[in-house]
Amino acid sequence: MKIDELIQKIKLQCNYIDRVYWLLFGVLIIVAILALFSASSTLAFAGDSTLNPILDQMLFIVAGIIVAFGIQFFPSRWIRIGGYVGLGISIVFLLLTYTSMGVRINGATRWLNIGGLVFQPSELAKLTLIIVVSNLLSRIRNAEDEKKYFYIVLAITGFVCMLILFNNLSTTLLLGGIVFILFFLARVHIKYWGTVVAIVFMLMASGYFIVKKAYVEPGRKIESQLLGRAVTWVNRVDNMIEEWNSPADQKYSLEDDYQRTIAKVAIAHGGTSPFGVLPGNSTERNFLPQAFADYIFAIIVEESGIIGAVFLIFIYLAILFRSCLISSKYADYSAMLMVMGLALMLTCQALISMMVSVGIGPVTGQPLPMISRGGTSVLITSLYFGIIMCVAREQNELQARQKMVNSTNEIEVPKIHIEEQSDKIE
Repeated sequence: MKIDELIQKIKLQCNYIDRVYWLLFGVLIIVAILALFSASSTLAFAGDSTLNPILDQMLFIVAGIIVAFGIQFFPSRWIRIGGYVGLGISIVFLLLTYTSMGVRINGATRWLNIGGLVFQPSELAKLTLIIVVSNLLSRIRNAEDEKKYFYIVLAITGFVCMLILFNNLSTTLLLGGIVFILFFLARVHIKYWGTVVAIVFMLMASGYFIVKKAYVEPGRKIESQLLGRAVTWVNRVDNMIEEWNSPADQKYSLEDDYQRTIAKVAIAHGGTSPFGVLPGNSTERNFLPQAFADYIFAIIVEESGIIGAVFLIFIYLAILFRSCLISSKYADYSAMLMVMGLALMLTCQALISMMVSVGIGPVTGQPLPMISRGGTSVLITSLYFGIIMCVAREQNELQARQKMVNSTNEIEVPKIHIEEQSDKIE
């Protein structure tokens, strides 16, 4: 295809772009830029230049916009094929994190360093696994297919989750939860996935009590580097339960959980007004470690108050509702499951990140999609939007063609009076 023909085709397809998704995507970008200037101040002060951290993230945001815009013009079948390729690549990357190429930060080896480029393979694994699982589940036609593809999906999901588990429990649980929701949407019988859910729950409960009784309470340390974070997971759950059961007026020591305490101070500071202290006036950003990452929602609440918090929650829920609307009208079952899986991942991850910031859930390290600082997170989130908008564009184009076909098939039947017809017969 010539360049001119390709440009003309893209111009034609621009008529079918889902503008609602682009509006939601644009709003998140604006929020990300505003939060970036506020929450990244500590990075600016620590570096040689006050603008370098901000400019670096802005480049990722611009690259994300380009990625989302380009991906939406790809045929969805190409994306499904690319999902299998991407899943294979992400599995290789996840295995490499357990080698010397893995970068260990805060006791977890979630990052991979290849040629100076540091990224999280688990972000790519989440995206590609949802694409592959959606495609496999869409092939179910009868009871035999249901059993076959359930075990195939379970094996693939279990293998990927095991690779992520030892360094990122929250991502493992989130990804596994989305896959089980896809089982439900694909109408896989509960006797299959219900049993697996029960087994996973029992294993988690057993693991929690074993680690608590054998290591946490005696004050012992797990020597194995692979299982070393188990003590951290148990401590986080215990801290959350203790916090829930403590009186509301209890004072907390900064030494107990510095980040959560400062995050609560930031939220309380923003709660003095429905509109917060206004953008750029945060004071707790200078004391909150990683304010630009895991706890960025706390800074957003401080600067925009309850109005900003509710508005941001509404944006993420709107993404999910819009995806439900698009999926309900789409003829391609695989694309429908893919859109719902990606939208659920975005929304659930956002809600979990917000819950951690306000102290409702245990610390998980889940970034706020498109807003938390991080190149991998921004680019992968942009891919989520691009793929969803690709399916939305195809749906809009399909509806337009259907209307055109219906209009051309309308044939006017001539009206013949009975009297005239009888005269002709005579």
